[in-house]
Amino acid sequence: MLEEIIKVIMLVMLPSAFKFFFGPIGGYAAKLHIVPTMVGTVAGMMTSVVAFTYFGDWLRTRWIDRRCKRKHQSPMRKRKLLNLWHKYGMIGVAVLTPVLFTPIGGTLIAVSFRAPKEKILFFMFIRSVLWSLLVTRAVYFFGKEITKTIKIKQHKKKTKKKK
Repeated sequence: MLEEIIKVIMLVMLPSAFKFFFGPIGGYAAKLHIVPTMVGTVAGMMTSVVAFTYFGDWLRTRWIDRRCKRKHQSPMRKRKLLNLWHKYGMIGVAVLTPVLFTPIGGTLIAVSFRAPKEKILFFMFIRSVLWSLLVTRAVYFFGKEITKTIKIKQHKKKTKKKK
């Protein structure tokens, strides 16, 4: 039991805090059941969302602004983010966070546009649950086929080296 909890934290939750897709892959690789993998994926994403929602402004003002020289963003990049925000709002950022952005990146985008913290947490939680269901099921469904393909390729490489 304790061993499985440690696996969920180390192989699912921590990777999901940085990139959403790494959690289900880690859970599948560790041969965990699908439910703890889904829960760990959501917990990992929400850990970074909560941390950067409440400490993002502090981090920017206390750490980044003082220690890093400001690199000016290109106007095109600013315009793209602004258009994304005006077109889709908080819901759009929450939907795209697991797919295009990292949980940290999506949260920082929402915080930078001054979205209410409760809205950030609510929409990110709903989307992380939905994406976790979808991505984890896909990884567990297609994982067997992918590992078979990898094993076949590895076997072919070994037999070529022996010849």
